[in-house]
Amino acid sequence: MARIFITNDDGIYSEGLRKLARALEPLGEIIIVAPDREQSAASHALTLNRPLRLLQLESNEWIVDGTPTDCVNLDVLKLMRDARPDIIVSGINFGPNLGDDVTYSGTISAAFEGALLNIPSIAFSALVGEHFSFDRCAEFAAALTQRILEGDRDPHIILNVNFPVGAFNGVKVTKLGRRIYSEGIIERMDPRGRTYYWIGGGKPTWHPGAGTDFEAVEEGCISITPLHLDLTHHASIQRLKPLEELLAAVAKG
Repeated sequence: MARIFITNDDGIYSEGLRKLARALEPLGEIIIVAPDREQSAASHALTLNRPLRLLQLESNEWIVDGTPTDCVNLDVLKLMRDARPDIIVSGINFGPNLGDDVTYSGTISAAFEGALLNIPSIAFSALVGEHFSFDRCAEFAAALTQRILEGDRDPHIILNVNFPVGAFNGVKVTKLGRRIYSEGIIERMDPRGRTYYWIGGGKPTWHPGAGTDFEAVEEGCISITPLHLDLTHHASIQRLKPLEELLAAVAKG
């Protein structure tokens, strides 16, 4: 029987997590470890400056007063250390994780932590709007998870899946889109006359681009984007090689 670990960044009581867990139950043993509160935009944060609390709610369910990355580490290295999960599934996030926004996402980072631990991982996120439902997203998530469990996939490459609003018109394997950032900071005054700020207040817009995750969901398709943690820009290595000789004397003092 497959061992399936589920987490998220919306917190233990998220409807998306509950619907996902229910849909995956027929595939194997389900273990849930999730934050005790919303951790959206937590990115790949790991809690190092204070102790973490792990509280068991059910026989297969725990909450953590930390980030999604903390949840993955506590599950894999503590709760399931004797028999690691066969797959890590993160989500279903209430809201999309498209393009450049994957760098902020706690949902995506939980899957990336799985990749670092050599475990196949998938992140699921859903656009929210009229006629939105987690049910059909969870049904698709179960089908994809089963495919991954039955196949042979590089655990260092995660799958970032985004569901469109409304009926699904198909599935597209995509690349990351590019977000246009505007009105990033909103400034307001509180009742005591002190200034405060909200980050990310503007509605996101996107550069047009064929084959992107944004284009896919705009067309009503489910977007599946393969991601990996190698941030090296390999094409620049040869171009920058002359710096080795030019700056050698400075480096040696």
